[in-house]
Amino acid sequence: MSRSYLSVMDFIYRVSIWLSGLALLVMTAVIPVGIFARYVLNSGLSWPEPVAIICMVTFTFIGAAVSYRSCSHIAVSMMTDRLSEPMKKVCSVLTDLMMLAISLFILYYGYNLCLELWEQPVAEFPILTAGETYLPLPVGSFITLLFIIERIFLGPQNHRPVVMLGNS
Repeated sequence: MSRSYLSVMDFIYRVSIWLSGLALLVMTAVIPVGIFARYVLNSGLSWPEPVAIICMVTFTFIGAAVSYRSCSHIAVSMMTDRLSEPMKKVCSVLTDLMMLAISLFILYYGYNLCLELWEQPVAEFPILTAGETYLPLPVGSFITLLFIIERIFLGPQNHRPVVMLGNS
């Protein structure tokens, strides 16, 4: 069971890396287009800013899940480095429980926000509704929740041996 769960988490992790990377790439490409249109062509476009905001929200929430799983998130360990090993484990468990609470909070309220705004159009970008633009909040927090469960039951990803595809 744990092996199949890890395989699914590895797949979600890779997809999340690509999705957040693509969002960052699109955001960095769209912002100069808006600036060029406004200041060089003297004609402000309505779509670059909402697209950049959607990409930023996607990069932030999906990328946060990725960095949590890879243990590369911002962590101030000045205090915990000075603790004994048992106390470090206690702090790690407390951190996971707090992350669990935060992820559940964002999942619940992000989902409700999407439901409330699902039909509301975005004037500058009529292809999407406001609810659709906030989808990265519940999706990213759900992915983070899956990674937290993985970490609680199977340990941090950076302490497991690397399993190459095709090898058993």
